[in-house]
Amino acid sequence: MLAARLRRLGVPTIVVEKNKRAGDSWRKRYRSLVLHDPIWYDQLPYMPFPDDWPIFTPKDKFGDWLEMYAKVMELNYWGSSEAIGASYDTDRGEWSVDVLRDGKTVTLHPRQLVFATGAYGPPKDIAVPGHDDFGGEQLHSSRYVSGEDYAGRRCIVVGSGSSAHDICMDLWENDADVTMVQRSPTIVVPSDHLVKDGFAKLYSEEALAAGITTEIADIVAASMPFALMPRFHKLSTDKARELHADFYERLSKAGFLVGFGEDETGLLLQAMRTASNYYIDVGCSDLIADGEIDIKSGVGIARIGPDSVIFDDGTTLPADVIIYATGYRSMDSVVAELISPDVAARVGPLWGLGSGVRNDPGPWQGELRNMWKPTAQPGLWFQGGNLALQRFHSLHLALQIKARMEGIATPVYGMA
Repeated sequence: MLAARLRRLGVPTIVVEKNKRAGDSWRKRYRSLVLHDPIWYDQLPYMPFPDDWPIFTPKDKFGDWLEMYAKVMELNYWGSSEAIGASYDTDRGEWSVDVLRDGKTVTLHPRQLVFATGAYGPPKDIAVPGHDDFGGEQLHSSRYVSGEDYAGRRCIVVGSGSSAHDICMDLWENDADVTMVQRSPTIVVPSDHLVKDGFAKLYSEEALAAGITTEIADIVAASMPFALMPRFHKLSTDKARELHADFYERLSKAGFLVGFGEDETGLLLQAMRTASNYYIDVGCSDLIADGEIDIKSGVGIARIGPDSVIFDDGTTLPADVIIYATGYRSMDSVVAELISPDVAARVGPLWGLGSGVRNDPGPWQGELRNMWKPTAQPGLWFQGGNLALQRFHSLHLALQIKARMEGIATPVYGMA
């Protein structure tokens, strides 16, 4: 999306992608994955989906759309290319970016470097005593493909976010014995609630029929300052709790720890603050509530035995397979590895409300940290978030880069 924006503005751009084809980052994930947001919310700039597109897009279909998009938008897209190192020359005001392409190292010298690696960094592996003693299979959720090979096997899924729910549901559909391990409360919102109440006024067929285009909807959605969002989303979350009280009661009775965020403001702010520990329910919650998927909640793993998992409350679960849906490291960890720990520390944390600069009391407090705007490192930018956020803010980031290419003065809140 950002590359398409930049091309329209006449900014020379190269997309460097480790996978072979555009869309492979979706194709290579587990088979049951679908987008959990409705399609009207997930449009890409300049090219809307056909009107008969499924409301919740399967991953391979979306991957194919991205590949087509890159071709039709004529993006300068380098597949099978991996950025392996980068450094910034302050005197020249440009980067040196080493890219491994076709077995050779190519060095690029852009003036602007954008990390568009999603909301996360590499998979987050957890160190558990006894890990090497386990006689069964262990894998991170990033390497999970399908439950077809796990029929009849005792599977423990560690985690309770979106990937954990999707994997548990896929395992159950393939006749595995499934237990979800949930250490702390998780935000769960029924999908039909988001479609009917969360998105309907802005992102729906009815909204389009009323003349509310995606562009108009994006502006309306972004019109509320981040600092005011908690109050609004608290009311929205309270409404969801009231409307779906039976749903939440059934989950709680099954042993699932239902949460609503640190200040009970719900899913969206949780996504902006941590990008983790939430689930838009597309069916797994009923399986948990009905006891089809077991839940082990409120405990941590003490150690792993040869054929079991031992929890810190002293209980034990037999296991043939352990899948760690433990999330991913932060985007700034990618900066530390690709550029340097010093640059990562200078930039500071990503996501969450506040300044992008550590201990900065300035006027950026109350905005998303470091996303789609200048950072403390000249020439370094971040493009991330869900499809709607990336669609809207890719234009703002592209305009800032265009301004710098044209030599237009861009004073930024006291930053050079």
